[in-house]
Amino acid sequence: MHVIDLNCDMGESFGRYTLGYDEELMNYATSINIACGFHAGDPHTMRKTVQLALEKGIAIGAHPGLPDLNGFGRREMNISPQEAYDLVIYQIGALNAFVQAEGGVMQHVKPHGALYNMAAKSPELSEGIAEAVYKVNPKLILFGLAESELIKAGKKIGLRTANEAFADRTYQSDGTLTPRSKKNSLIHDDRTALKQVTHMVLERKIVVDGSVIPIQADTICLHGDGAHAVQFAKTISEGLSNAGITIQSLTHESQ
Repeated sequence: MHVIDLNCDMGESFGRYTLGYDEELMNYATSINIACGFHAGDPHTMRKTVQLALEKGIAIGAHPGLPDLNGFGRREMNISPQEAYDLVIYQIGALNAFVQAEGGVMQHVKPHGALYNMAAKSPELSEGIAEAVYKVNPKLILFGLAESELIKAGKKIGLRTANEAFADRTYQSDGTLTPRSKKNSLIHDDRTALKQVTHMVLERKIVVDGSVIPIQADTICLHGDGAHAVQFAKTISEGLSNAGITIQSLTHESQ
């Protein structure tokens, strides 16, 4: 049986009435990653997003990013592994307080943006992040780019890890994501994205410039900040289900 988790970044807005498409997207996601205030989000938005997720029975994760609101956490910063450790613990703690206050349990941690991409390539930075997650709660699942340094660091310290693949991003020949600065980094057509994701889940591979690249996908990211995010998520979810793929959270899968 083929099983996949669909995760979506949420709570990346500000103010009392700016949750955007989050509630609609929760109809298709099985896990969500909630911004913790460094790259986006604020206390009210964090609380409201946690409440909505618990009402819908969706697994909750922290989405820690670099302290860069103006750049939405997508600009690289020269930080040390110790700094990464500190900022990840701080942000996990902030979100976990809201989760516990609402009677929930946190499932996972997924770094955001530039921090995610930097960790994918840096063993030292990844070890700082993985140690932070482990020290807070060794039962948390660490999400990272499939077969990246972050996944390796998580396994090394004893965390359960989830190899993440992307529905709306293109890949390079080394298995890394195409930088957003390049023209072809995003997939805008939902049918093209569905085809890519289906290959990843069923055949564990993607094709880049004619070359076949093996890939392990435990969870698929559905970005929630595009103009057609809800329709995109609906197409992916329904398409995978029609292909005989079971969609459920990683916590549910382990039970």
